[in-house]
Amino acid sequence: MTRELSRRHFLVAAVGLGASTAVASCAPAARIPVAGPVPTGPVSQDVTLSAAATQVDLAGRTATVWTYDGALPRRAIRARIGERVRITLRNDLPEETSIHWHGLAVPNAMDGVPGVTTPAVASGASFTYDFVVPTAGTHWFHPHTGLQLDTGLYAPFVVEDPADDADEEWILVLDDWTQGVGQEPQQIFDDLVAAGQRSRGGMMHGGMDHGMGMSGGDVTYPLFLINGRPAADPDALRVRPGAEVRLRIINAGADTVFRFAVGGHRLTVTHTDGFPIRPVEAPSLRIGMGERYDVTLRVGDGVFPVVAEPEGKAGYALAVLRSGKGAATGMGRPVELDAPAPAASSLRADPAVQLPATEPAIVHDVTLSGSMAPYEWRINGSSYGHGEALTVGSGEMLRLRMSNMTMMSHPMHLHGHTFQVGPAGAGGARKDTILLPPMTRADVDVVADNPGSWMLHCHNAYHAEAGMMTRLDYTT
Repeated sequence: MTRELSRRHFLVAAVGLGASTAVASCAPAARIPVAGPVPTGPVSQDVTLSAAATQVDLAGRTATVWTYDGALPRRAIRARIGERVRITLRNDLPEETSIHWHGLAVPNAMDGVPGVTTPAVASGASFTYDFVVPTAGTHWFHPHTGLQLDTGLYAPFVVEDPADDADEEWILVLDDWTQGVGQEPQQIFDDLVAAGQRSRGGMMHGGMDHGMGMSGGDVTYPLFLINGRPAADPDALRVRPGAEVRLRIINAGADTVFRFAVGGHRLTVTHTDGFPIRPVEAPSLRIGMGERYDVTLRVGDGVFPVVAEPEGKAGYALAVLRSGKGAATGMGRPVELDAPAPAASSLRADPAVQLPATEPAIVHDVTLSGSMAPYEWRINGSSYGHGEALTVGSGEMLRLRMSNMTMMSHPMHLHGHTFQVGPAGAGGARKDTILLPPMTRADVDVVADNPGSWMLHCHNAYHAEAGMMTRLDYTT
């Protein structure tokens, strides 16, 4: 059983020679989400978040940005497994907004996708998200409304594991940045659409002001940030030599895959997307938008660069790990960035989080296609609002056969669930976001244990805005 998708808030209308591409506002058809169990018991945390415009200092450049509680990024919300949290979003922005709890399998009605799961929060209004924290790990939250992800509205959500025993912990939020120092995200998107229309029928893979093409994304950014600070004013962690440090790394970028390394150190990779893996040593990581990695390292004596290098783009993001004397400036590019990073497909899940070896009851192809000219990105040949939803029955094992038929990288994120990379039971990593390089494929298995309608989409915000989204609908 399949159901036709509702339209998103935009419509890209492709028309013939001599005409233009129109981008218009269109409210999606209302859906009734599955409410799930009503939380009971005491509330361990009652948090109020204010989404509002604020000014931040970016190494001497004052930028007006959108943030939660005036901080870029807002400090992490921290909780424990099984705790009930109640988080009220107060919308002080000039437009509607929402919050999606990325990586948390919350009830469908709390998922924060306007028109599908949770109503949009109008300007001047409030909405309370109320759920029980399901699993430990490094997660985060951000809007699921237009291109607001690219404005500064994000923060970590850390669910603590009692087994964690590192001496120090450092959350590192990576981001590509334009708000307040370059063009606004919506203008960038409009330019991409317009340039794609002008070049329709050609082989355009970049060359415009914003177009990078190939696997380096579509947008040229003026700055790259770690924890809201550019390389000219880096964030720093001070520790004693020999300390074991746990890094929780979140790629909150809208259009950028980052290569990540710590100069003079090898990383022990312990988790991906919140779930433990069999530890792997690596010199560097390749992190797609929406992905998270946890690593540990034993700190040497000195001052070390912590670098996130944007793939296919000029510039870099910098933080500093300091355990001794020395200047934080003049540090060279870490040689570790040139060493191979482990692919997600090579990581093995900790046996405790491995899905059962069950043959899938249903298999869906998820074929990614699209182009810069026209600027349209599709799943199974259709942009969001023009195709059919994927379907699954409650309790079934679902296999998604993802194929990237484009020359761009696409980090694919599934809401409300996690999946196992490769066949269930074969030991692949548990994740909720997987980066598909150009012209590659990956199979992932999902246990359908959270009824409702859920988004599956590319976490490149501009690709999602241009249509690379679909729904997974439960039929029973």
